[in-house]
Amino acid sequence: MSNSDAHKDKMKALQTEQRKKTSEATDPDRGLVLIHTGNGKGKSSSAFGVIARALGWSKKVGVVQFIKGKWITGERQFFAKFEDQLHWHTMGEGFTWDTQDKERDIAAAQAAFNRAIEMMKSGDYDLVVLDEINIAMRYEYLNVEQVLEGLKSRSDKTSVILTGRDAKQELCDYADLVTEMREVKHPFQSGIKAQRGIDF
Repeated sequence: MSNSDAHKDKMKALQTEQRKKTSEATDPDRGLVLIHTGNGKGKSSSAFGVIARALGWSKKVGVVQFIKGKWITGERQFFAKFEDQLHWHTMGEGFTWDTQDKERDIAAAQAAFNRAIEMMKSGDYDLVVLDEINIAMRYEYLNVEQVLEGLKSRSDKTSVILTGRDAKQELCDYADLVTEMREVKHPFQSGIKAQRGIDF
């Protein structure tokens, strides 16, 4: 048998296996919970990619940012063009080391989560992104029990993405998808500043 024929047979077997798995899979009767975590870069960027996908299918999207302050970012400027489909709320005040005031950070995180609860429960959104919520839990601005309760109370139609490093195990156990991004190399380690259009 030639290499070409062997490759064709191998791909045909893979196709049959994949089609069988697809035919046996079911559509859930609820939105999914996805977690993007890990110490590598790209957790929020990946969520923004899912937002673009949802908008492409004319879905309604909500974003609540928990930590990031009111920076001018490329994604925020781009998604502003979809004001009819996307509602964006930046409710953090910057990096945790910027405010240096835990009570203020807790109040900001609680206000952001209250907004997130409203959006998740409303039934108005197909997708809600809770950007950097895992960091808010890491610093105990929110507790994992209230976040789990909020996720469980969401509308059946609403999928939710939670981003940020150090995702709580209880959330990972509850989620439908957990992706951990691992840092292999980062330009900041070489003294290179964040780049417009790449990092923000």
